[in-house]
Amino acid sequence: MTIKHYKPTTPGRRKASVQDFSDVTSGKPVRSLVKVLKQHAGRNNSGQITVRHRGGGVKRLYRLIDFKLTKYDVSGTIKTIEYDPNRGARIALVEYADAEKAYIVLPQGLNVGDKIISSSGPVEAAPGVRMPLKYIPVGLFVYNIELEPGRGGQLVRSAGVGAQIQTLEGGYAQLKLPSGEIRILPEACRATIGQVSNPDFKLVRLGKAGRKRHMGWRPVVRGKVMNPIDHPHGGGEGRNSIGLKDGPKTAWGKPALGVKTRRHKKSSDKLIIQRRKARKK
Repeated sequence: MTIKHYKPTTPGRRKASVQDFSDVTSGKPVRSLVKVLKQHAGRNNSGQITVRHRGGGVKRLYRLIDFKLTKYDVSGTIKTIEYDPNRGARIALVEYADAEKAYIVLPQGLNVGDKIISSSGPVEAAPGVRMPLKYIPVGLFVYNIELEPGRGGQLVRSAGVGAQIQTLEGGYAQLKLPSGEIRILPEACRATIGQVSNPDFKLVRLGKAGRKRHMGWRPVVRGKVMNPIDHPHGGGEGRNSIGLKDGPKTAWGKPALGVKTRRHKKSSDKLIIQRRKARKK
């Protein structure tokens, strides 16, 4: 995929860029593999706003992606490559030998007609092949990685990313994640070989506020320009400093701007060898 630029006929056009959809081979999803994505505008079941700055946006259908790929040792053929409005990566419609169909996150380099397979044992390593980490050669890139065996892929699913397997020992696999974090995972966790498709997605520039509104995001403004009822930094005449005795606050009155908020170690800390952000001594 490449990025398309237009002539700067308006200020929004000058700053914007869009995806080139030349790699997409089908415009409509399979009806049995989609469901209506209900819009909540950031509100919970009682109507309270739990996620700020959400609302509006274009209606979407959610594509039911198979992140587990538990159809073992049955080869599948990529029938179409499709755009998914819910993620940056491309998705592929796979038809298995028994005529069952499913959507998967497309790995980079695969095209219509290529084969994929998911196995519980060792098979030949190739892009699109899914198997436990203990059978994947060290040094290869993988994506759609499980945190717990059988739970389904949760890590490394964004457009263009991949995690590299560094070592395999003691029943664990050591991976370097796209964020720079190095962590270990049980070697029975399954992953797909390759990197996620659509690596140029990160180069897209929205260019204007309207495109963000189409995505369901409302404007975000500083606390200083709000009223006192809306934010601890709000109020005052004209431009003022934050002016709080105990320092800057979040919208809910908690310390903000550089203050560490973690109270205890997470259970996953024992599996993290190097954090994505090196701790200051």
